[in-house]
Amino acid sequence: MTAAPHTPVMLPEVLDALQPAPGKTVIDGTFGAGGYARAFLDAGARVIAFDRDPGARRFAEGLAPDRFRLIEARFSEMADEAGDGAVDGVALDLGVSSMQLDEAERGFSFLRDGPLDMRMGREGPTAADLVNTAAQEELARIFFVYGEERQSRRIAAAIARRRALAPFARTLDLAEVVERALGGRRGAKVHPATRAFQGLRIAVNEELAELEAGLAAAERALKSEGRLCVVTFHSLEDRIVKTFLAVRAGRTPSGSRHAPPKPAQAQPSFRLLWGGARGPSQAELSANPRARSAKLRAAVRTAAPVWRAAA
Repeated sequence: MTAAPHTPVMLPEVLDALQPAPGKTVIDGTFGAGGYARAFLDAGARVIAFDRDPGARRFAEGLAPDRFRLIEARFSEMADEAGDGAVDGVALDLGVSSMQLDEAERGFSFLRDGPLDMRMGREGPTAADLVNTAAQEELARIFFVYGEERQSRRIAAAIARRRALAPFARTLDLAEVVERALGGRRGAKVHPATRAFQGLRIAVNEELAELEAGLAAAERALKSEGRLCVVTFHSLEDRIVKTFLAVRAGRTPSGSRHAPPKPAQAQPSFRLLWGGARGPSQAELSANPRARSAKLRAAVRTAAPVWRAAA
């Protein structure tokens, strides 16, 4: 049975920036439920999709076999799979997918009861492993750095007290402990567990390190004049993308004339399609509240060599 179609966030804006067309090869680095890939295929492009979640394969049913390939791997491996300078576009839609949020058994949601898992793939420690074994100080760091949670120490202390009595195994159990630690909802628009769950998810899946490696892989995989489009959903992701593109486009500060001269940098490997980030349309915000925090950044690959890691 073919899975139901899925419309991803900011699809018209991504299509306009990426410009998929017949004869072009595009990487969908975050296949998910296949919304971007279907749109790229409808535009006539050849699509190489990546997703480390084996559950994503069911959404590939019915896609053009002569122009579509799904690889069960992290998107940071795209250049190894597709080849250096081999593709015309790369699209990344970051964070947890709607598919994963809506499936309680995946353990991403604080609104649906399920096993406390949160793994995008099937390998490595789960969120339950982290919550039950990490030092209280490490949990506080995860909530503060990855979840941007100001009350991180209070939450970590509450978790440590509870797990001494019984380990955590379910999502709603953890969400309730976080909610009590923060004094309940009291009419708050955002659930009290939102930031803590975000921090755990990012830590479990090593998302920020994967993003940094994925951007470098896209630099390798793109042809000259190939296009990179990245949709982010929180400031940590967006800051990494913004910094990467600014540096690769040669837009880093030149420094003070009183300071020692900076070493010569590599030639810009990207040029920005526009300044800053673009957000979703009002029509999309009205139809899909999940799009409210989305930001799109895009750039075009130049003919300059790939930057070395030291650069």
